[in-house]
Amino acid sequence: MAILAGDFRTGLTLTIDGDPWQVLEFMHVKPGKGAAILKTKMKNLKTGATQERNFNASTKFEPANIVKKQATFSYEADKIYYFMDTETYDMYELSEDLIGFQKYFIVDGMEVNLLFFENDLLNVQIPEKVELVVAETAPAIKGAPSNQTKDAVTNTGLKILVPQFIAEGEHVVVYTADGKYAGRA
Repeated sequence: MAILAGDFRTGLTLTIDGDPWQVLEFMHVKPGKGAAILKTKMKNLKTGATQERNFNASTKFEPANIVKKQATFSYEADKIYYFMDTETYDMYELSEDLIGFQKYFIVDGMEVNLLFFENDLLNVQIPEKVELVVAETAPAIKGAPSNQTKDAVTNTGLKILVPQFIAEGEHVVVYTADGKYAGRA
């Protein structure tokens, strides 16, 4: 079932020149003359490279067949992250470079989805929110407004802004898309 460029949406995965690509951003542009074009920002899921590309709105693409397998994060060594398939107990590894910003949200024993394209491991998919522990933060300032924030560092090394009342050792919930504080755990 072909996908028209005019039907793109954020997060859509499709095959271009044999590689899986994900639509990160898109914008319909109607020039003064000629057909409408679609300006996109896309990510190659094999290489991790992002690229801006333009397409005619009627261009057709094949959907990328991304297979998800449940796995558990086991450990990290020398910037390599190891995951165990929960059904077959096979071990898979991904480099820190490929995982990128997501490394700050991966904790021991975390349930994740491994993403495969044509039997090649592409990346890991983590939950939208995770629970982390505040490892470092300044003490609360007495009399500070309740909407005032302060810097904190989590047990995974992520630097976030938290409300004044959060203390070291507390469990907080963080959005994995942008690394922002979501609330107490």
